Amino acid sequence: MMAAKRPGLTHVDARGRIRMVDVGHKPVTSREAVARGSIAMSAAARKLIRSGAVKKGDPLQAARLAGIMAAKKTSELIPLCHPLALTHVSVDLTATRTGYTIESRVRTSGQTGVEMEALTAVAVAALTLYDMVKAVDKTMEIGDIHLAEKKGGRSGHYVRVKS
Repeated sequence: MMAAKRPGLTHVDARGRIRMVDVGHKPVTSREAVARGSIAMSAAARKLIRSGAVKKGDPLQAARLAGIMAAKKTSELIPLCHPLALTHVSVDLTATRTGYTIESRVRTSGQTGVEMEALTAVAVAALTLYDMVKAVDKTMEIGDIHLAEKKGGRSGHYVRVKS
């Protein structure tokens, strides 16, 4: 029995098999994605980072660099992502009362979007912060990683509405 193509699932063919989407027919357009997430940590971990006393080095700079590198390697981490020539990646970490918010902005001109690259950058930046201060706080929580905005492509402009 042949499975019907699942509506909206472009990575599944008519027989229910996983496939990489063929984007060869799509026009090249400017694309951008913004992802956000957070990491909550103890007061001791926040103080350590903010005082510049982490023995491994500056966790914020390490997280920023790790996020940028992760965006560039997304197709090696997520099996069905296309390798993309990224034209811009930024990762910004902002101190909050409980830890840090992380925002990544990724751009390219291509035939497919950069949402996964932006999300990957945020996740890896958060994991890097965790790694750098886990000796002080193993209870850190990484969360709320989400696509905040995307531009370009057939689906147009998307902005996440807070619930």
